[in-house]
Amino acid sequence: MRLSRSVPLLVTALLSLAVAGPVPAGASSGGQERCARQDRIRVPGAAFQQSACLPDLTTSALAGTAFTDTADQAGLTARATRSPSGVPGVQIDGYFPDRSRSNSTHGWRHDAQFVIRLPERWNGGLVVTGAPGTRKQYATDVAISDHVLALGYAYAATDKGNNGPDFYRDGTRPGDAVAEWNSRTTQLTRAARQVVAQRYGQAPRRTYMTGISNGGYLTRWQLENRPELYDGGVDWEGALWTADGPSLLTSLPAGVARVLGTARDEDLYAAGFARGSEFLWPYHEKAYWGITQKVYRAEFDPAYDPGCPGASAGSTTEQILAPCASDAAYDYASRPASVHRAVARVALTGRIGKPLITLHGDLDALLPKAVDSDVYARMVAGSGRKGLHRYYTVEGGTHVDGLYDSFPERLRPILPCYRSAFAALTGWVERDTPPPADRTVGRPASGDVVNSCALEGN
Repeated sequence: MRLSRSVPLLVTALLSLAVAGPVPAGASSGGQERCARQDRIRVPGAAFQQSACLPDLTTSALAGTAFTDTADQAGLTARATRSPSGVPGVQIDGYFPDRSRSNSTHGWRHDAQFVIRLPERWNGGLVVTGAPGTRKQYATDVAISDHVLALGYAYAATDKGNNGPDFYRDGTRPGDAVAEWNSRTTQLTRAARQVVAQRYGQAPRRTYMTGISNGGYLTRWQLENRPELYDGGVDWEGALWTADGPSLLTSLPAGVARVLGTARDEDLYAAGFARGSEFLWPYHEKAYWGITQKVYRAEFDPAYDPGCPGASAGSTTEQILAPCASDAAYDYASRPASVHRAVARVALTGRIGKPLITLHGDLDALLPKAVDSDVYARMVAGSGRKGLHRYYTVEGGTHVDGLYDSFPERLRPILPCYRSAFAALTGWVERDTPPPADRTVGRPASGDVVNSCALEGN
């Protein structure tokens, strides 16, 4: 594995399948005529918007244009991923009122940016997501947008209202930045539903929430707190926040200690890291553990070490990825009640109100499943909502599918399992077809694991 190439790609990202349904009434199948009324579409609450009639809304056509950002997608998918194309329609880019300025996309220097895509051939549905990690609104174009657009869904994505490694500076109270992620997702969902009604003459029949990592967290939170807006969701390794732990603040300090040479393998196992994931640890030491711990600790517990990361996580790749030495000894359990209250503001409960499918790789070395989705599944069951939840462990899956290209004999991408899970969710919601029971999706000994995954069997 060549870290010299993959680490800069990660920092760039931090900084920075058949068409379904009839052509709706009033829509034309040819040329610019199909978009003749695009300028009449208004995104409720937006401070600025611009629309474009495009012959293809998918990444294969948009790469290299202002309508997507392939750098912000770095590492999320395997190179051999096959994606659909040829989906004409309208794209609306814009932003909601916001005081923070971390998103420089389009040269706007304005946060709360969004993208809404409206395919010419619409199936009556809407899919909403929020950016994973600290990425921006185009991050999941290959992983999610291309697929759901080709199925006929309208699509909407938000940058969550703050992004980049300095996201923790947004807001005035600890936890404000993450709390904004939830409110911005709700805001976009409500606005996108009205945009769909303007474009197609009717509100969406089905609205689904979905996302990767922090987007998975948003999916969980929305189905717990705003279930009336959605019909279901797919959570791809969502981050877990609980007031008293576990969370990444209880597992990552062991990783930082390993970076600094003060932790043994047994310390990482005790923190929840999976046996068998050791081959991934060197990459995470360089690219993930240090930066993730320091910026989220700064978000919820800035008093712990005011000087690190301080006013910025850094201005160079080396500075951004470097851990704070103090984080090796960080003990969330012993921190003041005010820190736990800050996390409680955004904590999950498991009380989902609509069907949810969760996917998590058994080799996730950033958000280990033992202290994340395993726990969340128990929370859902403990809340009496087990009937609304399915949980699939993906054997050989890890946090970002791009690592498959470095370890093809040991890993499998989660994306094809995600696509299968999305199909299972829609069948569950729309046809009352129960998905398979909770299970581990085995890694097959042969076949195209990059583009196929059966939730039942290998």
